[in-house]
Amino acid sequence: MPIDVERALGAALPTTEFSWDEDRVILYHLGVGAGDPPTDPGELEYCYEANLKVLPSFATIPPFASMINVGGIEGLDINLAMVLHGEQDLTLAGAMPTAATVTNEAKIAAIYDKKKAAVVVVEVTSRDAGTGRELFTNRASLFVRGEGGWGGDPGPASEDGTPDREPDAVFSSPTLPQQALLYRLSGDKNPLHADPNFAALGGFDRPILHGLCTYGVVCKAVVDGIFGGDVAAVSRYRARFAGIVYPGETVVTRVWDEGDRVVVEASTEERGAPVITNAAIWKT
Repeated sequence: MPIDVERALGAALPTTEFSWDEDRVILYHLGVGAGDPPTDPGELEYCYEANLKVLPSFATIPPFASMINVGGIEGLDINLAMVLHGEQDLTLAGAMPTAATVTNEAKIAAIYDKKKAAVVVVEVTSRDAGTGRELFTNRASLFVRGEGGWGGDPGPASEDGTPDREPDAVFSSPTLPQQALLYRLSGDKNPLHADPNFAALGGFDRPILHGLCTYGVVCKAVVDGIFGGDVAAVSRYRARFAGIVYPGETVVTRVWDEGDRVVVEASTEERGAPVITNAAIWKT
């Protein structure tokens, strides 16, 4: 069996370091659709350094190098081509700085047996390199096809879905035909998002948008539409990746305000296909 749970569970991944500045933040924001219209004061807060703020979902960018090291862990002899990004759960200690250097401490936090697949949870805590203060933690659930069936812990039950009522708000976020080419400059150079021939090998008509780009698009829709653009209003953001977005499609985000959190789901306008489910954003 490629996955040796006793050896892999709790194993530490190599510590990495990541720095960002205002330009990198702005590039990320453009990659998730900010800046339209370009003269809007709220959009300029994402795209112009004069009053720059940082979308909470930017916190998924610094630990990316740690995430891709998962295949090097002893006991996790897995084929990365069989790995899908299933869920992302981000917690934040406060508003993100516009420039910083962080150290990323990563470990295998959980391994679950889903019979026909395994779920490997990689937890990465990012701390300010100078002070050691924790800034944010990412928990990425990686769905490894063909690696389950050893009779292990199936993991926690799925969170409840959306409330049984009409959403309190609906937001539409158009994406650009070149959105994936722009977002990949934030660090994820997987050719699935750029090369038509590679995308065809994966069974797609054309390159698809990064799941974490969609995650950012939805985050921005909620921050702007529910929190009035207050990026410090988010303490946690959890989402399941339920489907794909083709660049150029419109992401429709539905929101239910539940008091301490907002429940979220998103789909494509053109195909009605779900893209983010079992999602919620907690308020500070």
